[in-house]
Amino acid sequence: SYDRARELGDQGRMVDLDSAFMRDQLMLEILLDIRDLFSVAPAASGGSALEKLEAIRRLTKLR
Repeated sequence: SYDRARELGDQGRMVDLDSAFMRDQLMLEILLDIRDLFSVAPAASGGSALEKLEAIRRLTKLR
């Protein structure tokens, strides 16, 4: 489409197509950023925070 508009010398259509392309690229970047924000990191090894607190509580009771 862009090449066709360039061959016809249709500057308005070229600007429209270029703007649409840039908009689509920006939307893709935004969607990729959102995907990255919602991706779940792997769980840390060693149990949950509650399990770690329980282990500390048991250690302090031994003394």
